Parts: sequence; structure tokens; C-alpha cells
Amino acid sequence: MKNTHIFLITVFLVLFVACQTPDSAFTTEEREFILSGSADEPFRVLQITERDDSLVLRSLCVDMRNYENDSVFLHFIKRLKSTLIAAGGVGIAASQVGLKRNVFLFTRIDLPDEPVVVAINPRIVAMSDTIICFEHDGCLSVVGFRGHSVRYPWIEVEYFNMKGEKITEKLTGYNRPNDFTNIIFQHEYDHTKGVFFTDKLCE
Repeated sequence: MKNTHIFLITVFLVLFVACQTPDSAFTTEEREFILSGSADEPFRVLQITERDDSLVLRSLCVDMRNYENDSVFLHFIKRLKSTLIAAGGVGIAASQVGLKRNVFLFTRIDLPDEPVVVAINPRIVAMSDTIICFEHDGCLSVVGFRGHSVRYPWIEVEYFNMKGEKITEKLTGYNRPNDFTNIIFQHEYDHTKGVFFTDKLCE
């Protein structure tokens, strides 16, 4: 009888796992939040000065899984881009709109027409041995304040695109207005760790 129970439980667990939706990148709560507005409707940008917002913004983000064919993920990226455009920024992280996921958008100022790129599960794998003081850093979640932040003059990064392809490249440039793509990436990457530019102000 005991062996029969164990067998039935094992079969149930196998069937339970098999019946899960493998293309679901988000929890039910996250999906409802994302679909609460149309693709061109911006999210509200969280502010560090608000206590509840700050709890989200200071959280560690988790990696994305099974996003490649998820229509809700595509909808999320469209809304995130709409938010970036409406706010007039050059980068924005998922956590800044309330989703604690390792995803952000960053503007490729180093490329023609300055496209906005999606970075999924980003990593900084190498960086310069030296640091620079990047002038007038700012953030959509820190309204009304700018400061000089400690940054690396170059970084080597890894991230995945919307197709699930791994991108590996070296980003350089830290001067306005010519090219500071490298700085944008560092700034948004910090958001995935709950870190703000105000935590890295130059002396």
C-alpha cells in the first residue's frame, strides 16, 4: 500500500510539472500588472523618495526564463519603451516600473540612429582597472537631482536579446554628448542590484 501511494504521488508530480505552461515568463500577478494597460500606455515610474517604491527599487532582481515566445513579455517591453519615451530618458530598468526582473532598456548612443536595446539577464563580466567621474548622472527615479558618479571607462558585458541570443561585447565611451552608452549600461545594471547612482557619488 505504501509503495502504491508513493507511485501515485510520483505520477501526480510528473503530470503536474508537465501541465505547467513552459512559455510563461511571469507569475500570474506580474502578468495582470503588465496587461493592465495597452502597449503604448506608460507605466508609472517609481520614485526613491516614496517608501513603498523604495522597497522595490532597492530589491535584487531575478533572471528571466521562458520569455522568447511569451506575448506578455513582448507587451511588457513595448510598455517599457513607451515609458522611456514618455519620461525622456536614455535607459530604464524593469524595477523602476515595479517589476523585479533582470531586464532593462538602454540607448545605443554609439550606433547610428541611437536604437533602444533590450538587455535580458545582463552581466558585467570585466571592467577597467581604473575609474572615472562621470558628470551629471541622473535617474528617472530620482527627480530633481544630478550628481557626478564613479564609473568604469569601459566594460565587457553579456546579455540576451529578445530572441534568446547571447550578446557579448565591449562598451566604451563616457563623454557627453558624443557617447556614454557604457555609462548607461552601468547605470541600468546597477538598478538590477538595487543600487542607485547616488550610492556612487564622486568625492
